[in-house]
Amino acid sequence: MMDTIKIGLIQASHNVEGNEPVEVHKAVAIEKHIKLVREAKEKGANIICMQEIFYGPYFCSEQNPKWYSAAEQIPEGPTTKRFMELAKELHVVIVLPIYERVGVATYYNTAAVIDADGTYLGKYRKQHIPHVGAGEEGYGFWEKFYFKPGNLGYPVFKTAYGTIGVYICYDRHFPEGARVLGLKGAEIVFNPSATVAGTSEYLWKLEQPAHAVANGYYVGAINRVGFEAPWNMGEFYGQSYLVDPRGRFVATGSRDRDEVIIGEVDRRLIQEVRDAWQFYRDRRPETYEEMTSLLP
Repeated sequence: MMDTIKIGLIQASHNVEGNEPVEVHKAVAIEKHIKLVREAKEKGANIICMQEIFYGPYFCSEQNPKWYSAAEQIPEGPTTKRFMELAKELHVVIVLPIYERVGVATYYNTAAVIDADGTYLGKYRKQHIPHVGAGEEGYGFWEKFYFKPGNLGYPVFKTAYGTIGVYICYDRHFPEGARVLGLKGAEIVFNPSATVAGTSEYLWKLEQPAHAVANGYYVGAINRVGFEAPWNMGEFYGQSYLVDPRGRFVATGSRDRDEVIIGEVDRRLIQEVRDAWQFYRDRRPETYEEMTSLLP
């Protein structure tokens, strides 16, 4: 494998008013992101990741059954298939965060991973599901209305360009899964997100660099930008970034623009840091049994 990998992180606004039909939201957002994926390829990206549930607004601001129709099967659904074709055409790996439906009415917040030859490698389902208010007028991150907790563990995916893991938005507040991804060999962990100022911004550049340092891998953090009507529960503050295993910011996006952020992963640095800081050697898992207890 190559010693260096170029990463493309896509942050984007969603300007379709929330009362429009689901099909309109998806069509507009998908076309927008296809252009941004092509731009990332033109800038040399080998692995590209988009923001959480990229093909529409952050509809979890409200609790409305309308949005159930945005969900698709993975990989049989049309969006996954379309991006499998695009990955094959451009010879890029794509991390595709979408709303997944299983059977008649079981729903997950999921990211499909597509290899550079268009092969579907598998998926990660968000494990930690928030349900908390934000802004005014009863809006918030009402995700338990829409998603079951993930049931596929913390998989890693061996792609054409490196071994990657996925951790979605609220997951980043929980270090346990981040460690599991490192133990399984992840070199880069992507965290597609949708998060607003006033709620999480003070943590945005603290937690994920800490995961990168503690686990000796790169983290690609992606956040959408702008305000989304009619909810306007807060500003999605962008600032997507790639951070290295020493906690240094390799590339950072703007606060308020649609943007492709390009950063370079040096796989030699991963080995160098893991050799210097022997966190995996010095772990004491036999002493952590209390962490799995149901007691508070």
